[in-house]
Amino acid sequence: MNYYNEIKKELINNEVYKRAKDYSKNRSDLNTYYNVGKLLIEAQGGENRAKYGDNLIKEYSKKLTLEIGKGYSSRNLRSMRKFYILFKDEIWQTLSAKLTWSHIQELLWIEKYNKIIYYLKISDNLNLSVRELRTKIKNQEYERLDDSTKEKLINNEENKIEDFIKNPILIKNSYNYSEVT
Repeated sequence: MNYYNEIKKELINNEVYKRAKDYSKNRSDLNTYYNVGKLLIEAQGGENRAKYGDNLIKEYSKKLTLEIGKGYSSRNLRSMRKFYILFKDEIWQTLSAKLTWSHIQELLWIEKYNKIIYYLKISDNLNLSVRELRTKIKNQEYERLDDSTKEKLINNEENKIEDFIKNPILIKNSYNYSEVT
């Protein structure tokens, strides 16, 4: 018996199980939060009235915290509501395979929809951690791209490396050295 191979096989099986379990848990979390957001909107009388329903969210938050436990603050419930509003027209299920609730929370409070889509796509394409995503947002990566590059990224068009590199600013030295005495 080759003990090394047996040990390796056991460890690989465990890693596969953990990743499958993590994927399943993440998918379940996102499905749940999406559905809770939808139910909150309905309980508040629809999306147009939902923004006035913070009292209902506060009430639900207190009850849920008492009956289920921590993790159901007013802020979290508002995040779930916003998650549903942002992605109700999108095929958001594909996100659950690639991004976590922590990724989504980093993006929920960004105002521009195209900016959210940009950060979602780069998070997915580059397999960014939450910390890396937060850094890109903080460094205003989206704002530093030119408009044509933003459009290409949002529309899934092919980009060239030049799209991501700004042309250097050339400063012409107009100082006339002959005038110096």
